[in-house]
Amino acid sequence: MPISERIRSLQAKHAKLDEDLGREEARPLPSAMTIAQMKKEKLRIKDELNRLDH
Repeated sequence: MPISERIRSLQAKHAKLDEDLGREEARPLPSAMTIAQMKKEKLRIKDELNRLDH
């Protein structure tokens, strides 16, 4: 997979996680564990994007 394609894929995953995270946080009883996992995954993706971009 070319790097530019990998970057686009990661950006899409990051955006989807952001949307999912917003929905989870808006629920009446959000799951702290789910939120923590989503945030951790978003950070992992962001770190990978930064590595690929430099």
